[in-house]
Amino acid sequence: MTPNWDIHPEMVTHTRVIDLKTGHPYRDPSPKFMENWEWSAGRSTDEIGAYLAYALQILKNAGFTCEGITTPGGFGNKVLPELSQGTLQAVRSVYAAEVPHYFRHLYDTGDRSVAPRVENATGLETDDPQCVVSVIGCTGDWTGGWDCTTPEGADRFITEDLQAGRMVEVITRGEPAMMVCHWTGIYWSGQELGFQVFQNVVRRLHERFDNLLWMKLSELSRYWAAKELTRIEHAGTTINFTAPYACPNFTIQVTTREKAVPAWKVGDKVLPLKKVTKRLQLVSGTWCREGDTVIVCFDVPRGKSTIEFAA
Repeated sequence: MTPNWDIHPEMVTHTRVIDLKTGHPYRDPSPKFMENWEWSAGRSTDEIGAYLAYALQILKNAGFTCEGITTPGGFGNKVLPELSQGTLQAVRSVYAAEVPHYFRHLYDTGDRSVAPRVENATGLETDDPQCVVSVIGCTGDWTGGWDCTTPEGADRFITEDLQAGRMVEVITRGEPAMMVCHWTGIYWSGQELGFQVFQNVVRRLHERFDNLLWMKLSELSRYWAAKELTRIEHAGTTINFTAPYACPNFTIQVTTREKAVPAWKVGDKVLPLKKVTKRLQLVSGTWCREGDTVIVCFDVPRGKSTIEFAA
């Protein structure tokens, strides 16, 4: 399962707050000591970070690799800067992950952007670049929820005629579309009602779109960090990249002379690029031309690399 899915803690219990000194819940069962209610309000970065690290360490002790966290209910909603920085601290300290991420927000209607947010970026051209990525859901929990309510069905995601629905809205405006669900709704007491909805959504999406890439949250976070933080300098027929993070399938589009051919260089080494006929055939190490535009897909390395265009 883990090669295709990221594993997150949704804090320690999702409800009762654990006293990190004793490993037991606090005696007060009120909302003030509930993870998904009020406990995080007013907490410092170090307090938030320590609590996240405690949750992450449980997964590490169980043998899981983890690069991010999911917040339960209202956790962190009133201390968003502290949540962001605390996630960065905790995931790096427990797992030494290069690009930590967290899932806190979802916007299931309207035009508000659901693109990932790269936060707290520092030291980008040092040996210790740091950032954290907020990944944002774009749908409601429409596959049965955490309490096995009746699923709302595939149409909320994409209609039967493939013309409408939240996923269509987000994909057609060019942003990553992150669906949200709970495993309880997917499994639905063994009836798998939510899973059937999900399967139908996936089938419809592939009927409507021919350019979909499925990514884990960690993969999306790394790509977005590279997209936002790689320094790109265009000098004549050369494009220079200074990347704080390596990133597979990094893709650029540039206007060039009609016969210009890209060459990819890392240091003194020239790496091969294969020409393909259209952008849907692009994989790492390939390029294609569309009129006076060239699109190149390559695994950008950490540090410096170059794309040069020769006639």
